[in-house]
Amino acid sequence: MISKMESKTPRKFDAQAFLDSAGIAPKGTAFRRAAAIFVQGDVCTSVMYIQKGRVKLSVRSKTGKEAVIAMLGPGEFFGEGCLAGQPIRMGNATAMTASTILVLKKDKMVRMLHEQPELADRFITHMLGTNIRIEEDLLDQLFNHQEKRLARALLLLARYGMKDEPERVLAKISRHKLAKLAGTTPSKVDFFMKKFERLGFIADDGGLTVNNSLLSVILHE
Repeated sequence: MISKMESKTPRKFDAQAFLDSAGIAPKGTAFRRAAAIFVQGDVCTSVMYIQKGRVKLSVRSKTGKEAVIAMLGPGEFFGEGCLAGQPIRMGNATAMTASTILVLKKDKMVRMLHEQPELADRFITHMLGTNIRIEEDLLDQLFNHQEKRLARALLLLARYGMKDEPERVLAKISRHKLAKLAGTTPSKVDFFMKKFERLGFIADDGGLTVNNSLLSVILHE
């Protein structure tokens, strides 16, 4: 028998069930690795949902310098600024791996949120959680040491702390790309990666294995 307290426990937000209940076809658009999903300055008319793959959100300065805002994975939404009246994209969204993205037009998304208030509440909670994590990423970029930023980037790539199971073994990723994600230089990445491998936090032997012991780098003051 389920107690009253148990019955009130909030369910995890199931984004795919949310979309299915609204009658939205699950077929998404395929993007190859490194392909632009949208770029800074594009007209903002839709919300995106990641069915498969990984997406990097970033902004680029007038001088061409790029800052990574967040790395997202399956089951996450992005580009929701259009729902708040944002006319143009404030940053870039790039496929980090081969990805399948469902594009939801603003009017359809707004109608769905109005017609299904319970699911709308759960969607808003889901998006707030995502935004909190993006803020944490930005604070990490601003205040944390390069070594911690690299450790955090590797853990995010491996999906530690996300709703799905961590992907401990990652495909090969260049030092240049890791440097961009961590906001440092390729030479620094090489130095820290060798240190992490020596300490057993990672293993780099054909595929990059990220162990949960890498968390100690972030937690260490």
